[in-house]
Amino acid sequence: MNKHRIEPARNAEHDNTLQNWLYLRHTAGVGNQTFHALLDAFGSVDGVFNASHKQLSAITSEISIRSAIISALTSEQRPDISADLAWSQDSNHHIITLSDETYPAQLKELADAPPILYVRGDPEYLLQPQLAMVGTRNPTAAGRNTAREFARHLSNAGITIVSGLASGIDGASHEGALQGLAGTIAVVAHGLDIVYPAQHQQLAQNITEHGAVISEMPIGTQPQPGLFPRRNRLISALALGTLVVEAAQKSGSLITARCALEQNKEIFAIPGSIHNPMARGCHQLIRQGAKLVETANDILEELCLSGSQPPHYPQKSEINIQENPKDSHQALDPDHQKLLKCLAYEPASIDELVLSSNFSAAEIASMLLILELEGIVVSQDGRYTRVN
Repeated sequence: MNKHRIEPARNAEHDNTLQNWLYLRHTAGVGNQTFHALLDAFGSVDGVFNASHKQLSAITSEISIRSAIISALTSEQRPDISADLAWSQDSNHHIITLSDETYPAQLKELADAPPILYVRGDPEYLLQPQLAMVGTRNPTAAGRNTAREFARHLSNAGITIVSGLASGIDGASHEGALQGLAGTIAVVAHGLDIVYPAQHQQLAQNITEHGAVISEMPIGTQPQPGLFPRRNRLISALALGTLVVEAAQKSGSLITARCALEQNKEIFAIPGSIHNPMARGCHQLIRQGAKLVETANDILEELCLSGSQPPHYPQKSEINIQENPKDSHQALDPDHQKLLKCLAYEPASIDELVLSSNFSAAEIASMLLILELEGIVVSQDGRYTRVN
């Protein structure tokens, strides 16, 4: 990754060409497929705007273009692109078109490939080998930790992790990847002038510094329910495969998996407890042919990357992400260790732990408090789960 990438010279011709890309993107009624059809018909965005009303009308027999679009394209009044242009003045903000070298080749394979990508961070991360990691917004503590550890391991193996910046598994995946070498890419469903969800402000900043946040939506676009499924197709398309960590049977993560299947990409799923409703989506994928994985190496081997050397990545500054404690329970006294063995990796209530141990409810409550303060267990809806 070249952190000192030389920007192309700014000149009137370059600016006018970029402006025409933005004008066409902002023209009412011009979606991705119409954009591509116009490019194919006239060879360039400049050619589209140089075309006469008669020339545009002549191609309507080949591609469906409404008369309102033709009128807009031949009008002297252009759409307002000032917000996009103002946003792009920041040195860390980039607008990439299909004709740019940094536009990901894998996205070009989509029939509705975004003509323009908005990127905050380093666009060259888009050219690295990537794995999508997705899952529920309401994971168990164990699921969150699994996502973080898988992402960290894969990132250290040279795989850039791509996800959707959502709460839950997405956020944990980004966090883990930032602890590794290869960074992470967040694909969002709104304009890059905002961060959604708001609690991921710092995470988004970390990703900007050690990866990229990208969107196909213009500056000023607010989050809307219909935009998130479209976002998911980009997550899967960028990656060599998609890993689902925890997902309910009707989870939005399964939309990403379905997109990956349609794109002939590998689908991986981590199994869980039969008692965990957040594992049922993964089990469903496995029954349908997704590859069951137990370790990050299972993914590397399947993608034939286990023997490859990770690319050279720039030296990272310290990232403010709290690491999960490792093996801190080794220093605990025997009673605490015995309770941890009873807890295993399944969520359990205090009453259930009383039945599986020789401790009283008061003793268990006291020990769980200590273990929770140490970050070894977490409580969720009155049940306790080991973090590692």
